[in-house]
Amino acid sequence: MRTEHPKMIKLSAYRLPDYLIEETHLTFELHESYALVHARLVMQRNPSLDTHLPPLVLDGQKLELIDINLNGERLSAMEYTVTDKHLTLQPTTIEFELDTTVRIEPQNNTELEGLYKSSGMFCTQCEAEGFRKITYYLDRPDVMSRFTTTIFADKQNYPILLSNGNPIAQGEDDDGRHWVTWEDPFKKPAYLFAVVAGDLWCVEDTFTTMSGREVALRIYVEPENIDKCQHAMNSLKKCMRWDEEKYGREYDLDIFMVVAVNDFNMGAMENKGLNIFNSSCVLAKAETATDAAHQRVESIVAHEYFHNWSGNRVTCRDWFQLSLKEGFTVFRDTQFSADMNSDVVKRIEDVSYLRTHQFAEDAGPMAHPVRPAEYMEISNFYTLTIYEKGAEVVRMLHTLLGEAVFRQGADLYFERHDGQAVTCDDFIAAMETVSGMDLTQFKLWYSQAGTPRLVITDSYDAATQTYCLQVKQSCPDTPDQTDKKPFVIPLRMALLSQQGQSLPLQLQGESIAMKGERVLAVTEAEQSFIFQKVTEQPLPSLLRSFSAPVIMEYNYSRDDLVFLLQHDTDGFNRWEAGQQLSLQVIEDVVGQLYETDEPMMDSRLVEVFTALLAQDDLDPAMLAEFLSLPSTGYIIEQYEQADPLAIHQAREYVSNQLAYALKEPMRVRYDALRKTSLETPYVAQASDIARRRLQNMLLAYLMRTNDLDILDECVDQFGVADNMTERLAALACLVNSPFTDEAQEALKRFAERFSEDPIVMDQWFSVQAAAVVPSGLERVTHLLEHPAFSIKNPNKVRAVIGAFSMQNTPNFHAEDGSGYAFLADKVIELDALNPQIAARIISPLTRWQRYDLHHQELMLVQLKRIKNSGELSADLFEVLEKSLVA
Repeated sequence: MRTEHPKMIKLSAYRLPDYLIEETHLTFELHESYALVHARLVMQRNPSLDTHLPPLVLDGQKLELIDINLNGERLSAMEYTVTDKHLTLQPTTIEFELDTTVRIEPQNNTELEGLYKSSGMFCTQCEAEGFRKITYYLDRPDVMSRFTTTIFADKQNYPILLSNGNPIAQGEDDDGRHWVTWEDPFKKPAYLFAVVAGDLWCVEDTFTTMSGREVALRIYVEPENIDKCQHAMNSLKKCMRWDEEKYGREYDLDIFMVVAVNDFNMGAMENKGLNIFNSSCVLAKAETATDAAHQRVESIVAHEYFHNWSGNRVTCRDWFQLSLKEGFTVFRDTQFSADMNSDVVKRIEDVSYLRTHQFAEDAGPMAHPVRPAEYMEISNFYTLTIYEKGAEVVRMLHTLLGEAVFRQGADLYFERHDGQAVTCDDFIAAMETVSGMDLTQFKLWYSQAGTPRLVITDSYDAATQTYCLQVKQSCPDTPDQTDKKPFVIPLRMALLSQQGQSLPLQLQGESIAMKGERVLAVTEAEQSFIFQKVTEQPLPSLLRSFSAPVIMEYNYSRDDLVFLLQHDTDGFNRWEAGQQLSLQVIEDVVGQLYETDEPMMDSRLVEVFTALLAQDDLDPAMLAEFLSLPSTGYIIEQYEQADPLAIHQAREYVSNQLAYALKEPMRVRYDALRKTSLETPYVAQASDIARRRLQNMLLAYLMRTNDLDILDECVDQFGVADNMTERLAALACLVNSPFTDEAQEALKRFAERFSEDPIVMDQWFSVQAAAVVPSGLERVTHLLEHPAFSIKNPNKVRAVIGAFSMQNTPNFHAEDGSGYAFLADKVIELDALNPQIAARIISPLTRWQRYDLHHQELMLVQLKRIKNSGELSADLFEVLEKSLVA
């Protein structure tokens, strides 16, 4: 058990750096069993501080110091101090040069931070604090430097040598080694540094910017993946053009590069001019990647490219400001994806994920503000709150200010702070300047944790034709925060007539009525909005497009929800009405299951689904969303203490009842869609993706009827599909069905065909790990022994252990606690190899308070066992401390 607590870092303790690094000159000598890193740092005392020269304290971890020189003079052992975290020495002049040489072992770096090897390739991951595992440095985002990097390596094994910026020189040595020098003309913090060396092939293209410059585009992959890059290249060119048109941002280097890496803790990294991607986030073609994977590649390529301005050119002052770059960039990439596909469907997808996962984070032991006040280990704060909720905060600004003013604010922000490391306050200040608004209260979204709750009631006076909305807001206590102040909450709303038409909206005191919808700014704990000239009792359509990340309560009847699902003019709220209706029906069944084995389901759900299936003009993507039941995870979040097994059983019961009741119209619709798919070549565009989405959803429902004719259709779709979307959907249906022989045959054929493709095999792993049929733990344990599985690879861990613990409700939450014990075993094992991954996959256990007492006790046993298992990483220790205190 850890006896020394990691140090807590506080935002209030921020101080300017004592020294700055004007130039960074790095030379890498890469060998099979070690690497030498020579660093020449041109430094100076921070001119914003006094001329006193305090000790220089450089960050460094797991480095063997070979040589150290100050201003060309080698230092004796008495002139510096080395610990396991720092190198300390005393400068004697305001300006000076420091030269160091360190030895590291990339091949043994299983943490995948700093410089490491992946599938025989050298690569780096420096965000947040990985650069200190490469060389001694001021590893903080507010120290920005111009980098020049030279890489030496064996030419036969590593013919491609890459770093940030533009290549300026190259050569060969007589011993079979070669070298390349790269120069980045833009100052950047160390976390944006990158190096790659490997035997890579390249897909090339060009992009002409709005000012007429030609930029070389290159995607580097291992030779066997060269045919999977075109979609990423197309996505890159689309997002470069979109960023010019939407935000006026032009790319600034002569070359933009992407490298695909198999072993990577995250999705991708925005290193300046040299983005490094998890292979799963850049490789895609019809035969091996689903529609969802194609959309994910498009989104992540855009996200990392957009960082060139919102993160690189303007970076964050300290890690507490992480959402400054991540929240803003997530908002930008969601705008892009919405423009490339269906904006309503994109919003539904984003909100579904937010409410299932980020709301759970807000309600759990790791809850923290978008700008946290303190942290123990920064890697634990790459959270959904920083990314997804941070994006919602930016979206609310966009909603309150409007498209045009928000764009002016973004332009001013980039203009003011180009080349600087700044704060969330600087971003808000730009928006205040262009809008003339005081956003002081709005900034509470950055400092207060938790999900606000809106309780809305209404009243209508027919005599005076006035309609009143009463709004109360509150926010529950979170760790270290109580008595929250009121937020600024944009409430987009409309009033619907009995025919489903939008009524004019005229608040008391206004002379002109607004048509359609409007945004109300909720700023007080209790607030009333009175509308005049309302000629009939309206039905409110509230929180349209999910205009704020809040939980809203309004007493809609089930008939109201049916009406909204059929008539609301806001696509998101039509879907939301269906979700709430389905949720109420499932909750009914949960309650009945404690009393009877034969519950009764509200027939209105079948009726409204029948009506939806009969609408031939309804967008298939929207119909697929309307027919989707709330996820088990979202349903669990609606309970104070949830019985996960009862909730799973109830959701399965409702799904089965819908499948049997709607079998005929679903079969007709499926056959028509399947016929079109067979006659249409695969294209990853919105209309085709929508068709396949609906087709596969209908197949999943139909397979619940255990009809042998449907089984034949499913087996046929699996066998003849020309794309992974249809093949994998059919495989999942088979694996989750009682037809075990057909399922095993399909799994065998799938593995034989794709055994050499690790990304596809990850999908094969996940389908089985997430299957809700019996003996799930035994199946998962067997998967860990498969030759294609490696616990050192984060993608494999997520595909098996992550899929089991986060998607397989009945088996993970088994009554005997065996699923919890399995996860605890793997967390302990992983913590010694890759602490970041260990701290992330433990999250299902940290939500123990959400469950009934029986499951709480089982989870706590495993959390305590992990804590007492031995020396823990700082990453895992922080998560456990907060989870067990909660």
